[in-house]
Amino acid sequence: MKVVVIGAQWGDEGKGKIVDYLANEAQIIVRYSGGANAGHTIVIGNEEYALHLIPSGILYPDKVVILGAGMVIDPTALFNELKMLNERGIDTGGRVLISDRAHVVLPRYIQIDKERDLARKKPIGTTGRGIGITYSKKSDRDGIRIADLSWKERLDELESEDRDFLAPYTERLEAMSVDLSTYLVHHRNSQTLFEGAQGTLLDLDLGTYPYVSSGMSGAAGAAIGGCVGPRALDKVLGVFKAYSTRVGNGPFPSEFDPDSEDELCRFVRDTGREYGVTTGRPRRCGYLDLVALRYACLTNSIDSLVMTHLDVYDTLGEIKACVAYRINGKMVESFPASIEALNNAEPVLRVFSGWKKPLANCLVYEEFPVQAMEYIEFIERFCETPIHIVSVGYDRKATIIRKSPWTR
Repeated sequence: MKVVVIGAQWGDEGKGKIVDYLANEAQIIVRYSGGANAGHTIVIGNEEYALHLIPSGILYPDKVVILGAGMVIDPTALFNELKMLNERGIDTGGRVLISDRAHVVLPRYIQIDKERDLARKKPIGTTGRGIGITYSKKSDRDGIRIADLSWKERLDELESEDRDFLAPYTERLEAMSVDLSTYLVHHRNSQTLFEGAQGTLLDLDLGTYPYVSSGMSGAAGAAIGGCVGPRALDKVLGVFKAYSTRVGNGPFPSEFDPDSEDELCRFVRDTGREYGVTTGRPRRCGYLDLVALRYACLTNSIDSLVMTHLDVYDTLGEIKACVAYRINGKMVESFPASIEALNNAEPVLRVFSGWKKPLANCLVYEEFPVQAMEYIEFIERFCETPIHIVSVGYDRKATIIRKSPWTR
């Protein structure tokens, strides 16, 4: 069975924790897009792991994780991450593979990335990790892939500084490389998780262009970056938070008002630890945007949703969610492509009663307070998509499964 896990908002939804949790029943985990601009935090007991390139399932000793064809890989970041894991007792030997079609991030791309964003009249707010430049090189047919590292003619076309950078990594990268499509055919009977990066609203085609990432963050990217046909994918899970966050610039219709809702913003940001794993930047925070979430469900054929960070609202007397936009005096119930329209959108909010009870104490969904159930079930009706998993804490154990995604 092949299950895809994507972000259904602007990234940072908690995909890493969910992939880590679901990997217990998988044998192979494939990350299909993005690069070291992503960040996942996994908490197991008192241990916390920050991952950027390596799929979350690596923390299980018997899983194989694969960096897919849609990824762009910074060798320095990759081997630093492997070193960190090994020093903390995680044996990664022979368990981390790389698609030979994945592209390589070169150091000068990082500098170009920073300079290009600063030169924009309206910066996008990239992480400055060279990701966008590497994807641009790929589109221009000027990139370098793992498969090209032994192609002397191609290497001779690179600048000398690029060849000098790659030289100490080449042998190790080639030893980890794999023909991903053939590998997955040989393991067709294995449970396989496909892990996305960022989120639907940062997808190059589906997102708030140009304030997007450069890769395919949506479910369709799992087929391309995972080297399988789209009909081979069995289920799509969309992960979202009980509220919304965004990093960097770009429209955010349900963002908390900095004047009247600054205290609420600080509460959500601090309680939810809303600071970038990769950059440390504070995330912009706002109400759950159900218009955007429904759009994510429609454009990704999401079978079921995974709700995270619901426990952040445990102490509030009331919570709100955005159910429509008011744009230039008109009520809008669909997610527009126009950045101007999104910038002018005022959120139409629905109020829900809080539950004033720590959800982490609940062992099953039926123990949730009725107010929390009402919030969840309203979202299900609005998006016409069931919520089968609810996360109520950072630890792996703080996960309520209403229906396992591994059931057909």
